[in-house]
Amino acid sequence: MAARSPEATLTPSVVPALHVVAFAARDRARAAARRAVPRRHGRITVTRLPEDFRRAMRGALVDAAVVDLGAPPSLVDRVLEAASDFPTIAFVGLSPYRTSDAVAIARCATVGFVDVLADGIDDDILRSVVAVHGFTPRFARLLHDPPSALKLATPLQLAAWRAILAHAGRPVCTEAIARTVRVSREHLSRSFRAGGAPTLKRAIDLVRLLAAAELAKSPGLDLPDVARVLGFRSEARLSSAATRAVGARVGSFSALRGIDLIQRYARIRGRG
Repeated sequence: MAARSPEATLTPSVVPALHVVAFAARDRARAAARRAVPRRHGRITVTRLPEDFRRAMRGALVDAAVVDLGAPPSLVDRVLEAASDFPTIAFVGLSPYRTSDAVAIARCATVGFVDVLADGIDDDILRSVVAVHGFTPRFARLLHDPPSALKLATPLQLAAWRAILAHAGRPVCTEAIARTVRVSREHLSRSFRAGGAPTLKRAIDLVRLLAAAELAKSPGLDLPDVARVLGFRSEARLSSAATRAVGARVGSFSALRGIDLIQRYARIRGRG
């Protein structure tokens, strides 16, 4: 692929599809959830039982969870308990808004749901709620401006950084980032590390660790879960990456902020 001017187009054009897990005991709620997340916008895993819902929440990197509040109260109560176990995931209630749903709707507010929508009416709103509050877009938004310690300043460096963020810690290769910003891999690798910036691979590794640290704060995910959903081959691989890049044990991630990891990363780079 021939190198183009870095100013040609710097907006990431390929991002991972958002992943939504839904607990939907009613046919109407299942249909509403599927309509709200069409394949071109993402993928949805629909479950009917609380235990299947929890299993799905641990099986992959999940952006948002949709909960059918019109299901039997005994099932809804068990699913609502999961909200506090997965604080990095945006929980959205889907309700027929019957009088009998008032207790469940009130509880959604206390456990941190981002919204409660009317099924069959707010399908388009559900799509936009996921697009704004989902883990992937929220992660990319919070780190949109790279830390000054990374010394990323040129338009191409910033575009590549934001293309990395768009994957929210999922595995991504340098070639995919180069395709996204529409330059050759060689040109991107050479240009990205200019001015004292890290190599592209090191930037990708740092972003994956920042995502791991965020997910590690979820009581519902243990470290093997975090490693698996972010595409590490094992917890040991994640631990090795953490020690090498930020000099921290992965077991301490739940107590470390993103800025703590970035400062550790900068100190190690400075010593290097």
